[in-house]
Amino acid sequence: MRMEFLVILLYLLPTCVLFLYSCAQLSLVWSYWHRQAPIEELSLLTSLPKVCVQLPIYNERYVIERLIDAVCAFEYPQELLEIQVLDDSTDETVALIAQKVAHYQSVGFAISHIRRPQREGFKAGALAYGLTLTQAEFIAIFDADFIPAPDFLQKTLPHFSSSSVGVVQTRWGHLNESYSLLTQLQAFGLDGHFVVEQGGRNADGHFINFNGTAGVWRASCITDAGGWSSDTLTEDLDLSYRAQLRGWQFVYLEKVESPAELPATMPAFKSQQYRWMKGAAECARKNLWKVFKNEALRFSTKTHAAFHLLNSGVFIAVFVMALLSIPALLITHESPRFNSVLGIFQFFQLSVVILLGFYGTTHYGRKSLFELAWQLPLFLSVIMGLSLHNSIAVIEGYFGKKTPFVRTPKWGIVQHQGNWQQKKYLVRSLNLLTWLELGLVLYFGFGLALGLYWQTYSLVGLHSMLVLGYGFVGYYSVKHSLS
Repeated sequence: MRMEFLVILLYLLPTCVLFLYSCAQLSLVWSYWHRQAPIEELSLLTSLPKVCVQLPIYNERYVIERLIDAVCAFEYPQELLEIQVLDDSTDETVALIAQKVAHYQSVGFAISHIRRPQREGFKAGALAYGLTLTQAEFIAIFDADFIPAPDFLQKTLPHFSSSSVGVVQTRWGHLNESYSLLTQLQAFGLDGHFVVEQGGRNADGHFINFNGTAGVWRASCITDAGGWSSDTLTEDLDLSYRAQLRGWQFVYLEKVESPAELPATMPAFKSQQYRWMKGAAECARKNLWKVFKNEALRFSTKTHAAFHLLNSGVFIAVFVMALLSIPALLITHESPRFNSVLGIFQFFQLSVVILLGFYGTTHYGRKSLFELAWQLPLFLSVIMGLSLHNSIAVIEGYFGKKTPFVRTPKWGIVQHQGNWQQKKYLVRSLNLLTWLELGLVLYFGFGLALGLYWQTYSLVGLHSMLVLGYGFVGYYSVKHSLS
């Protein structure tokens, strides 16, 4: 009896956690619709500042040339534009950069090919090193897979009219959203962050984050916040919180889009997820207590900061709830008296309804009801299917286990043009974790069969989504690893 009660309790606790997280998302939906900051009428800058564009690069042979071309096409006076190609590459990318840089230097661009003596600190170290070599007032940063528009600086710099603004961040677009079902689902989820989360937090005056790329920093803000640090895998989130704790304001521009390439394979996507989830957990470990101690912050801002920094921990809650769902099903079948307690599971179902409003807001006017109807349940299923993989990353982050920064490979794919097969930088994930994910398909399939056989339908929907999600993740992990 005591063990049965413990299992049911451990099953219900993560369900309540997920419900609280959904309530935080609902709050952001409310802020997005009802508290949008007024659109500021910005005039053209009368005195243009000097801008340094930093391009941190590590082995990007397929995309580096188009990035340099895009940055050199900026509609900005050449004498005020400095470009740093911060190149840590170890392959033929070095020669491609050297050739491009030499060409643009010959036509008058202040562009430099910077090779550090030692590759320490990964991306954060490269950005910090480049900062010591420039006197520019503003620093624009782009990862290798982005193609910024020519008017990027014209649309972002006017928002620094207040001296308290430290960062202007733009929304990511997607160069290859239609490439595959995997890229469509990635775009579906990322848009939720870049529309409702960033937009809602910014509208309400809460902390947001620089997304590592497609944004502009005031150089003095970076210095005042303590500079770039490589002690987490998400140096962008870390510096964002340190800067805002110092009182700097961030501006988010949802209407300014900076397109980028989405990971085209499941192993590459999982590699990116690992870095983001673990890095967020590391940042929570490093910065959350500082947020709570800051007496200048509103309680609501502290609350949203907690959900923001701890959001990767949701995957632990999803995995624990999923894993214990079958023992809970067995217990309630043998001991019907627990059915009333299990009614708390309706919180999970309510969470799904809230997420429908969240992603409905995200894609309002962008997707049809038909697209939303099939993409949302499939996206949520795949998120569940990543819960084991991402939970491992989050736990490592919370416990301080250090691992190197692993870049996400990109192959120059634009919509349906291009491919990744037989190219360099392929990530393979055919390992023990992949086999465990495939094993969980059988595990949750067993739970689904039990529910149908016993005509106990309360968990049929959950187990169906888990079978689909783990099947999707496991299948494409194997398929893309063997291709």
